[in-house]
Amino acid sequence: IHAQVLDWLERYMAIEEIMGVQVEFQMPKIHRKVKTLDEIEQVALDLRMAWKIGLDPIENMVEILEAQGIKVGIIPGADHFDALTLMANDAIPVIVVKDGMPGDRQRLSVAHELGHLILDIVDGLDEEKAAYRFAGAFLAPHPAVLLELGDRRSRLDPYELHVLKHKYGMSMQAWIYRARDLHILSEADATAMYRQFNAKGWKQLEPGDPYPIESTERLERLVIRGLTEEMISEPRAAELLGKPLSEFWKQASKQHDGLPLPIYH
Repeated sequence: IHAQVLDWLERYMAIEEIMGVQVEFQMPKIHRKVKTLDEIEQVALDLRMAWKIGLDPIENMVEILEAQGIKVGIIPGADHFDALTLMANDAIPVIVVKDGMPGDRQRLSVAHELGHLILDIVDGLDEEKAAYRFAGAFLAPHPAVLLELGDRRSRLDPYELHVLKHKYGMSMQAWIYRARDLHILSEADATAMYRQFNAKGWKQLEPGDPYPIESTERLERLVIRGLTEEMISEPRAAELLGKPLSEFWKQASKQHDGLPLPIYH
């Protein structure tokens, strides 16, 4: 996995240097130290405000992070691998997620890794629980959840959860956890809903149409830009893409219903 990450990252940083578009990551100037899980709610809100996201649903997690200088890669992964975070050259944060996972799970994994990067967790607080709490709070901030669900509920309808899943890009089960964390659902009511999901076989495959998978296209856009502006040659473009140009155009054409036209031969 690390070898795949290294190959992708070297190509990514190379085209950024060629095009002169490196985005330097700056740790946001917000209070990041947390002693309890509840304190994470404010950190997530403050980060959204620092990045000028507001409280609206995040349309594209990958683009948001890339704009802040955080590299996001999607690679074929080994079993039991979902995501990882590392620092390149001690300065560039990198989040990598496994290819092929459902879009809502992918976004939660990215947000979870962002939590590891942002939070300054005091010893004694479970880091994984803290990162998952941050993921939910970042994707569906507290005020938005109250607006959507109300202050107190005894249960949530599956259709309601499905609609919210597509609005916020967060799974139906993650919404149940979110409602429990914010005490909108009691522990007993949330447990009853988990059991319902298990009984119906929804734990692994939630009902309804899936949330779309996000893709990382900035590297490809930079390569095509360099090729169009004649800043790189076709062989160099293929090297940076990690595949022959003919294969890239074929895949792009299939994905975008015939576009782009393969003008480079």
